[in-house]
Amino acid sequence: MPRGRFRIALGPVKPVSLISIRGAPNEYAEEPKLSGEKHFPSSKEYLTGLCEVLSGLPFHLVDQISEALHDAYLRGRTTYLLGNGGSAALASHMACDLGKGTIAPGWPRFRAVSLTDNVPLLTAWANDFQFEDVFAQQLLNVVEKGDIVFAITTSGNSPNVVKALEVGRDAGAFNIGITGFDGGRVLGLCDLCLVVPSENVQHIEDAHLCLAHSVFSAVRHRLMHAEAGRFAAASRYSP
Repeated sequence: MPRGRFRIALGPVKPVSLISIRGAPNEYAEEPKLSGEKHFPSSKEYLTGLCEVLSGLPFHLVDQISEALHDAYLRGRTTYLLGNGGSAALASHMACDLGKGTIAPGWPRFRAVSLTDNVPLLTAWANDFQFEDVFAQQLLNVVEKGDIVFAITTSGNSPNVVKALEVGRDAGAFNIGITGFDGGRVLGLCDLCLVVPSENVQHIEDAHLCLAHSVFSAVRHRLMHAEAGRFAAASRYSP
């Protein structure tokens, strides 16, 4: 055998039919178990736990977030979204949904900007200053009174998220946060903060995505069924 290589001996592979995979009783329908482990969590356990978390959400706060975003739209303000890791991906996802998915004929478009998308700018601020400044420094260029700073964080304690909310507060923006655990430091910096009732990071992130889609759906519905009179009274083109 050539040096640096090794061989793995595999036993015979037992064929599995499509019919059995799709639900017919067979040995593969049993809950999976790993050798040497007392318990391997099943998908049913994970998703059942998620359902319990979702059922415990403060739905009135979700509706208030939808109302705040819609109100900012009517006043011609911009919503800035931010977060780290999976929350950064969700910030980008929400900006995409709100900016593109809410387009209605004859209406101005929703101003939604994700501060997680400009990689050169993020790395420039992180390299020349420090990583906890990457969102705050971007906001200092653009945020104005009445805008929304929308922070997504599972722990509520990310330093760069905290700094961004501080900049938003000082500028007169309306700070919104969605978080988990005990809310963390962002709880005291937000005008409106929803804390997912969980200490499981994956469940918190799942709940944040569901919340984001709920808010987007509510805002889109309002725009698609808006009354012309209300828009004329609160239009961003009004003096």
